[in-house]
Amino acid sequence: MASVKYDHCTRIYPGNTEPSVSDLNLSIKDGEFMVLVGPSGCGKSTTLRMLAGLEEVNKGRVFIGDKDVTTVQPKDRDIAMVFQNYALYPHMTVAENMGFALKIAGEDKATIRKKVERAAEILDLTPFLDRKPRALSGGQRQRVAMGRAIVRQPKVFLMDEPLSNLDAKLRVQTRTQIATLQRQLGVTTLYVTHDQTEALTMGDRIAVINLGVLQQVGAPTHLYEHPDNVFVAGFIGSPSMNLGTYPVENGKAKIGTDSVTLPADAVAKLKDADKGRIIFGFRPEHATLASASDPDAFSLYVRNTEDLGSDGYIYGDIVDNDAVKDSGTATAATMSDQNKMTTIRVNPSELPNVGDTVKIHIEQEHMHLFSPATGLRLND
Repeated sequence: MASVKYDHCTRIYPGNTEPSVSDLNLSIKDGEFMVLVGPSGCGKSTTLRMLAGLEEVNKGRVFIGDKDVTTVQPKDRDIAMVFQNYALYPHMTVAENMGFALKIAGEDKATIRKKVERAAEILDLTPFLDRKPRALSGGQRQRVAMGRAIVRQPKVFLMDEPLSNLDAKLRVQTRTQIATLQRQLGVTTLYVTHDQTEALTMGDRIAVINLGVLQQVGAPTHLYEHPDNVFVAGFIGSPSMNLGTYPVENGKAKIGTDSVTLPADAVAKLKDADKGRIIFGFRPEHATLASASDPDAFSLYVRNTEDLGSDGYIYGDIVDNDAVKDSGTATAATMSDQNKMTTIRVNPSELPNVGDTVKIHIEQEHMHLFSPATGLRLND
């Protein structure tokens, strides 16, 4: 096994002026499961392919263990990749697919069979070793692709959105299997996904990337509870964090027709460039329904509700005037960074009626406050 290190790595594709990955510094510990997450086109796969040797590193260096592999050929890096499309040979059986790399490497048949059978046992594929890929389900094919990587016993696993082709139920099942398998084998793993739910549930640590720039690295809980900037705040979490920019007056954020007291230390960090405004965020589960007389709550006009049995969701608009319109036209500033309605999670028994106006309270320890000028976090 081995650690991995990106040392000021940059990748600029021919014909482009802007880098797809810019000055990346990232260290992955020996045996760690690191998830690289971000929106489509942000540079995740390019980052993984630089480690695999499939993309040139224009600046910086890549290390596997203590070895600089920046210019080393892919076949000599001792890595194994699992792709989105499985990449199985249709004319070979499961056993032949899993053992093919070992066959090319010149290992004897008995050793290959032993390693294949061991991997098949780990992945519950033993009954399928003599089948062709066409006779397997999508989840089984993905496990075969995993088995092919396992039998090689590499220093590093690289997984590029391996669950994207699976249906929702199978994705949940397979991601659990992958996470369990990685911990069982203890192989250093870099896992790329655009699905932040996968990131939160699978990784020892998460690295969030956007527009080729690393935004934040940390444990899933830390990123969820303490995002460093607005992008991470809005990207990590499902449903996503509610975010909006509001004027600050006398230490309070003016949210629609109401004012909410802010932590004094965060207000003190606002600069002239922020122009007297603050980005105010909170997660749906951290909101509570308040009384109409609560001085530290804002008004929400309810557009829709959902009763999911275990949870209830309120979707609405911040009331920005005294008259709430009955038409479908929103009368309030929307708090989401994606122009969606504000989302509140409550006990289903507390769900209001559509058309009601409710008061929402956020405790200061659950507020996420950012600078409009820099997008950086203001409160600890």
